Amino acid sequence: MVAKVAGIILAAGFSRRLGQPKQLVNLCGQPALQYVLDAARHSRLDPIILVLNPAVAQVAKTLEMSGVNLVINERAHEGQSTSVHVGLAQLPPNVDAVLFLLGDQPFVDPAVINRIIDCFECTQAPIVRPRYVDGPGNPVLIARDLFSELMALQGDTGARPVLAAHAQEIVECEIPALASPLDLDTAEDVERARRTCQERARHS
Repeated sequence: MVAKVAGIILAAGFSRRLGQPKQLVNLCGQPALQYVLDAARHSRLDPIILVLNPAVAQVAKTLEMSGVNLVINERAHEGQSTSVHVGLAQLPPNVDAVLFLLGDQPFVDPAVINRIIDCFECTQAPIVRPRYVDGPGNPVLIARDLFSELMALQGDTGARPVLAAHAQEIVECEIPALASPLDLDTAEDVERARRTCQERARHS
């Protein structure tokens, strides 16, 4: 089976804990979200949907968006489930599964994305997620059979209720050499991310 897997980048949050749009935090001269877009573009994901809230969308012109379909979630204030709905509504009918990427995980690895797609092709499991050295994490792949359950989500929740309902069917894709991607939730996280991108720039 050669699967057609779409990517939905959930980046419509309001970053209330951080106090500034974490999607746009400057990391080595680029917005954090740019790293997520680049990782998606360097993977097998097709199409790629980016979901933003209206406020962030106003300044998203600074992003390199080629190959990415932008959709604005006018109901982002109602919670993450609305971004899941908006993203799914953009998908063509021939998509076999969707991989949800988080807009505040700038160091997600395109090789990990492709490995998850490989695991899905081999197992045809309804849910595939990576297991890093520090445990299961993101991004998570969900097959078309569960799209109706994703569309039934309500409030400020992502796909967790769907994962909980199908916990026995989840296939974990081993990523033995990497830790879970860093989230940009706090000022300390941002500083860690800046140090990481500076180290990578020195070794590139």
